[in-house]
Amino acid sequence: MGKRIFYIVDVFAEEKYAGNQLAVFRNSRAFSDTEMQRIAKEINYSETTFILSEERRNGGYDVRIFTPEEEVPFAGHPTLGTAYVLQREIIREPIETITLNLKIGQIPVTLNYNKGDIDTLWMRQMSPTFGRIFNPGPISQVLSIDKREIDNRFPIQEVSTGLPFIIVPLKTLHALRQANVARDKYFELIKDIQAKAMLIFCPETYNQANDLNVRVFADYYGVPEDPATGSGNGCLAGYLMKYRYLGKERVNIRVEQGYQIGRPSLLLLQAEDKQGKITISVGGRAVMIAKGEFI
Repeated sequence: MGKRIFYIVDVFAEEKYAGNQLAVFRNSRAFSDTEMQRIAKEINYSETTFILSEERRNGGYDVRIFTPEEEVPFAGHPTLGTAYVLQREIIREPIETITLNLKIGQIPVTLNYNKGDIDTLWMRQMSPTFGRIFNPGPISQVLSIDKREIDNRFPIQEVSTGLPFIIVPLKTLHALRQANVARDKYFELIKDIQAKAMLIFCPETYNQANDLNVRVFADYYGVPEDPATGSGNGCLAGYLMKYRYLGKERVNIRVEQGYQIGRPSLLLLQAEDKQGKITISVGGRAVMIAKGEFI
């Protein structure tokens, strides 16, 4: 067995120490499920990924994703961050597409370059599914806000592209900033439903170059608030497309997240509705922070 090398990467980050931190372990096939779970809990990032093999199998690289609490079939920033590590540290030559074999299935990541270095990574997510619609009253109680702050032109709905989220449209940045999850009401809400994470958003932003501001709460997974969430924003892209939230036939926007917790992140969202099937791509940048050896 080779050295147990790991990397720390900031994903959806325009510069170091922004975005969402990710630990990526290579040469991980010898790790047991219990060991991977313990490592993820010890690191305590929202997710940690494990590259099982450095050789392609069935057209892709076998990868597993763990939160501090459990293994998940898919997550956005771990997918992009792991592809970044694969190209930069293992493949080490320009390649247009890297496919990850995840529990949910194969997810391709497209890499764009600038002067030979990776500039932006894009992943095509699965077509969204739309589930239960929620009443504003209980949701406003979970978020500790007045229900009049919820934009009732659009539904509060469960959406999934592999990992389900409750999508909540708010009217203003003030309401979004004021949101504070009441844990008892949150755990009561998610007890009997598939979605365990909540994504709230509004059309006002801190940075005028961006289009929406987002916050994500996922205490069920051990993450009270996530600084950047590719899977959740993929669900959001599907939601925006389905309900024509932006009043356009396509979605092509910049989304800011993590500002409230000092980890400003930028996610790029694209979506299109082709004869009733919504296609979604989520993109962003990654920055290498550190490399180490696991003993």
